[in-house]
Amino acid sequence: MRELDFNLNDNPFINFHTSRYAMSARVNVEKAWKYCKEDDTSFFIMSLGCVLNAVNSVPQLRRRIIDGKVIEYDYLDGVTPIMDEENEIYREMRVKVPQEFDDIHKWHDYVRKLSSDILNGKEEAFFLEMEKRDQTNIVNLSCIPWVDFDMLTNCIVDGNAIQPLVTWGKVNKNYEMSVSITVSHIFVNGRKLGYFYENLQKEFDKF
Repeated sequence: MRELDFNLNDNPFINFHTSRYAMSARVNVEKAWKYCKEDDTSFFIMSLGCVLNAVNSVPQLRRRIIDGKVIEYDYLDGVTPIMDEENEIYREMRVKVPQEFDDIHKWHDYVRKLSSDILNGKEEAFFLEMEKRDQTNIVNLSCIPWVDFDMLTNCIVDGNAIQPLVTWGKVNKNYEMSVSITVSHIFVNGRKLGYFYENLQKEFDKF
């Protein structure tokens, strides 16, 4: 991480009751969906990688306020809930960025094994108090594959929390998928959210 020369006192959103806001938009995932079906790979895992890459592509999404100073992480790991097939076991896992692996398939297999090992009790699940997550180089990611939603709100632990929250939903008949992102207006404006969605679409178009 590195410290940035950023005057928080001049920021118009720093004293709001909450600086948090959310946006939902649809992305086309046809190429990724068909690739995963043909290649017998997990669409959830590949989507996780696309979202994680898109978040990391926007520097403002990697910023935090720690001890009154603005810092920017080099990268954010992903933290996501996982469940077993019977929807009886619920855990969280923290995954590395895909760039730490030679190719996306090795990353896919790493995530699949980690998920299985956590659900089977072979590996410890991720755990960190909500209040401390804003001080850590992570982004919270989750999937609601049962719902083709139009919008989504999130619980707010702290009005001025900075950490992004990203949720994606069900793929509809047009191969469109809603992706919602909650961010802090202290660092992230509409143009930066535009970059996130543009880069996310590019990630899904790579397949």
